[in-house]
Amino acid sequence: MIYPTRRAIYLLLLGAPVALALGLVRPELWIVAPAWIGLIFLGILLDATLGANPRRLTLETQAPHQVGVGDAFELRLIAKGKAVPRRAELALALDERLAPGGRFAGGMARATDADALVRTLSLAASRRGQALIEALWIRWTGPFGLVWKQRRFAIDQAIAVVPSLRAVTEEGSRLFQRDSWFGLRQQQLRGEGSEYEALAEYQAGMDRRAIDWNASARHVKLLAKEYRVERDNRVVLAIDAGRTMAEPVGGVPRVDRAVSAGLLLAYAGLKLGDRISFFSFAAKPQALTPAYMHVQDFPALQRAASLIDYAPVESNFTLALTTLSASLNRRSLIILFTEFTDATSADLMIRAAGRLAKTHRLLFVVIRDDEVEDVERRRPESAADITRSNVAAAMLRDRQLVIARLQRLGADVIEVPADAMGAAVVEAYLGIKRKGSL
Repeated sequence: MIYPTRRAIYLLLLGAPVALALGLVRPELWIVAPAWIGLIFLGILLDATLGANPRRLTLETQAPHQVGVGDAFELRLIAKGKAVPRRAELALALDERLAPGGRFAGGMARATDADALVRTLSLAASRRGQALIEALWIRWTGPFGLVWKQRRFAIDQAIAVVPSLRAVTEEGSRLFQRDSWFGLRQQQLRGEGSEYEALAEYQAGMDRRAIDWNASARHVKLLAKEYRVERDNRVVLAIDAGRTMAEPVGGVPRVDRAVSAGLLLAYAGLKLGDRISFFSFAAKPQALTPAYMHVQDFPALQRAASLIDYAPVESNFTLALTTLSASLNRRSLIILFTEFTDATSADLMIRAAGRLAKTHRLLFVVIRDDEVEDVERRRPESAADITRSNVAAAMLRDRQLVIARLQRLGADVIEVPADAMGAAVVEAYLGIKRKGSL
């Protein structure tokens, strides 16, 4: 497509008052007006003819087929042709998961070693699903700046946005290094569990409460009991996918952060020989996966986690936790990723959790609301700031009240920053196993 620029239109309009003034002063110079218009049209024709032809451009896109939600990735655009200009403008139509408003505009520059326009975009997906890169428009001006030369390329490339495995690969490799299964990590697994393993000679660093005084007296040396962590425990990762969990924290929805943290914990649990399953719910229960216990089953858990959808409805904790309790035939550790803002809306959740805590071990995981805390701590400068600060303080008080009520029921509650959610959940899980309180 070739069309005139703003400069060409302004030059045409500029000739009208000049031609009118000459016609009034020197009527015989009326020929100047059509000559001016003809000169501009001739310039437009030459400008359209010279330089690169947009029809001969070819586009090459380089993008991953699958990315994790919240993970940065690069989209590389390469437009090749003959005599390409030094610079061009681009407009990209893509899914709102990849760019706010579903549109990106910018510039492209010619590569130094080839006749090609190149632009590398750094993007990050904000939600899970299929993100479509629809089309690309490239345009540049001719040598005289009188015409735009534009070409539209239909891309229609889909990128699958799945739960992020960055935490699993980074934190998982750190937690389960080859050397960690020997020495200190092995001592913790054997020495801080609940099942009796064997008697060993007491060494510095062991818990003094583990000393077996009767056996020590018989052998005339200090002997301590060694324990091992229980295996084959049932762990259910329950994820609230309701309205409050769909709200973003740091540009990523809470439910996606919960899914990433759950996958990291699932990897750790499979490594330790426990049975791991996912459970999701919103207005009604969505899915409960089988209990997997082998590391080879981790892809199945990943696929199940990717199907956890966003729901703009309130979560029904009574129906969800009752359904979950009916499907469990043994004592289990239930790790519930959720969010609550006030004591009134959380009352039904607390009642359902109280019934569940009589049989199972509960661990609630919530994300610390740094935005509300910042509003509460900020020094007020106007009456509106005072109102916002008081509202934020009331919300934080209600939140702590809900946490206190859950703790009185016997449930554990951890409130963690969004970026440290995965590591904090794994540490809490390992702490429960070491204490043998499951």
